[in-house]
Amino acid sequence: MDSPTTPMISRRDALIVGAATAAAVSASNATPASAQPAPASPTAASAAGGFRTKLSLNVNGTARALDVDTRTTLLDALREHLQLTGTKKGCDHGQCGACTVIVDGRRINSCLTLAVMHEGAQVTTIEGLGTPQNMHPMQAAFVRHDGYQCGYCTPGQICSAVAVIDEVRRGIPSHVSADLTARPTLSAEELRERMSGNICRCGAYSNIVEAITEVAGSKA
Repeated sequence: MDSPTTPMISRRDALIVGAATAAAVSASNATPASAQPAPASPTAASAAGGFRTKLSLNVNGTARALDVDTRTTLLDALREHLQLTGTKKGCDHGQCGACTVIVDGRRINSCLTLAVMHEGAQVTTIEGLGTPQNMHPMQAAFVRHDGYQCGYCTPGQICSAVAVIDEVRRGIPSHVSADLTARPTLSAEELRERMSGNICRCGAYSNIVEAITEVAGSKA
């Protein structure tokens, strides 16, 4: 039985006192920010807690110098720093293909890679393939075959399609290639498999296949 002289403390009061004590101890042990050692990285710390670095890219045939946060994706470097907004930000998770660009001859999802990983790389975006006045053959084929509707996925579709034709010409097999040692043919099945990473929410897939087939000079 509790003594009448023993003070009664509720569970809630005990938790409050414990939390306050822990906070006080933590604060007393914390090192002032001014006493913290300087970052070892040669890059400068940004206000958001990251680091900045200088970066050189060759984008659409032009050397471009950037000063970016090291956490900047290639997609954001293109759109926000170089104002090349043809490359679209769709899912931002590498699932829709709207951000597809060609880097050193290979198509990649630019939302899934950091800009600093591509120092000195050759980057081709939709703006580098052609212009409204001088379209790339793939762009012109997409127009002729109505390979787009809303157009949001189209830049990624076209960049991917250009790279797909190059992959086939170089003999790179796909998941549906029957013989991994034989030169692949640009059949409808091959095209659908190779373009499966590019999603068209409008459903213009058959027209896209027709456009790519025309440019490739094959019958799919």
